[in-house]
Amino acid sequence: MTLHFTNARLINPEAGTDEIGSLTIDNGVIVAVDADAPAGSTELDCGGHCLAPGIVDIGVKIGEPGERHKESFRSAGLAASAGGITTMVVRPDTTPAIDTPETLEFVTRRAAEARVRILHMAALTKARAGHEMVEIGFMLDAGAVAFTDVFKVSTDTKALSRAFTYARSLGALVIGHPQEPGLSAGAAATSGKFASLRGLPGVSAMAERIGLDRDLGLVEMTGIRYHVDQITTARSLPALERAKANGFDVTAGVSIHHLTLNEIDVGDYRTFFKFTPPLRSEEDRMAMVQAVAEGLIDMIGSFHTPADEESKRLPFEEAASGAVGLETLLPAALRLYHAGQLDLPTLFAALALNPAKRLGLPQGRLAVGAPADLVLFDPYAPYLLDRFKLHSKSKNTPFDGCRMEGKVLATYVAGQAVYQG
Repeated sequence: MTLHFTNARLINPEAGTDEIGSLTIDNGVIVAVDADAPAGSTELDCGGHCLAPGIVDIGVKIGEPGERHKESFRSAGLAASAGGITTMVVRPDTTPAIDTPETLEFVTRRAAEARVRILHMAALTKARAGHEMVEIGFMLDAGAVAFTDVFKVSTDTKALSRAFTYARSLGALVIGHPQEPGLSAGAAATSGKFASLRGLPGVSAMAERIGLDRDLGLVEMTGIRYHVDQITTARSLPALERAKANGFDVTAGVSIHHLTLNEIDVGDYRTFFKFTPPLRSEEDRMAMVQAVAEGLIDMIGSFHTPADEESKRLPFEEAASGAVGLETLLPAALRLYHAGQLDLPTLFAALALNPAKRLGLPQGRLAVGAPADLVLFDPYAPYLLDRFKLHSKSKNTPFDGCRMEGKVLATYVAGQAVYQG
C-alpha cells in the first residue's frame, strides 16, 4: 500500500530542517518527499504534527535469556513501538551472556516476537569476565553488530588489547564503558557534598576520565572502531574532543537520564534514580547537553534496564541500578527541546541518524530510498506519566508521576503501523 503523509512537520536530521511538507512511502521505503500524492495512494493528514525518522536505540537490556520475568522481547517491542523506537540494539549482559554463536542464534529467534527491528550486540570477552575474547569472527557471521562487556570493565589491559587488535582486523565495532573499576567498585553515588550528606559511598568523576583515557590509549594503539557507551562528566569531554581531533574512529553516547536528571533528584534515597554510572552534578548535566548540541557527543540512548520491584525496594546501596526507558526516551528528550537547549533536527540526529550511521544502517533518514521507519508525534501534548501504564514488564522509571510533554501518535516499521496512540 502506498501511503502519502500530508500536512506533516518533517524533522529531517540529515538536512537539519524542520518544515511543513509531505512524505510518500511505498513497499516499506520512502519514495518521495514534498511531492504530489500518487494516484491510488492513501492520504494521511498529520495535522501539523511532527514526522521524524524512527529512533535507533543502542544499549537496550532484554531479560532473555535468564530474566524473562523482567522483560521479554515481546514486551520490549510493545514498549519500543509506543515510544517511537523502530530499532533496538540490545545488550549481551544476559544470563548467560551472549558470548557464543549458539546463544546469539537463540536470542535472534526469540526476537522475532517483537514488532520492531532488533539487532544484537555480543560480549567482547567470554562470560564478560574481561580475559578471553569471544569468537569475534563467528559472532559477526551470526549477526552481531557490535561487541561490549557493558558495565563489566576489564582490568586485564593486555587481554583487552588483544581483543581490540583482533576486532580491528575484522572491522568490528567495540563499545566500551569508561570507568576505572577499582575506584568505582561499590559506589552508589557521585562523590561530593550530596553523597556525603546522605552517607552514600561515592565515586569520583575522575573514575570515568581515567577509564576513558585507558580505552582511548588502546584505540590509538590498535586503530579500532570504538564507541563510548556513556559520557556523563565534564572532565571526560576534553579527552573525547582530542581523540576526535586526532582522527580516531571514536563516537560517544549519553543516557537520557544523565541529560535530564542530576544527583539531587535522588532525594531521600529514591532507588528509581539509581543508575550506572550514578547521576552527576547539575554542572555535568549541562555540559552533556552542550556536548550533544555541538555534536561532540553523537548519540542519546535510553539504556533501558528493567528491574523488578524486589530488586528496587531495597536500601539505596543494595538496590539494582537502572531504569526502563523505551517509552520515556522521546518525551524526556523533548524536555531539552522545550527548554530551548536542542532543536528537533539536532535531537533526532542523536536519537536516530547518528546511531544508524555508526552501525552502517540505512535508517534514521527522511530521504528517498530510506526505509519507512517513522514516528509521528505531538511534541506539545501534556500528560502525567503513570508507570503502571507502561508496556514494559518492569515499571522502574524515575519519571513516575512527572508531567511530560510529547506523545507518540503512530510508529511505522517498513511502512507498517506497529503502534497507533
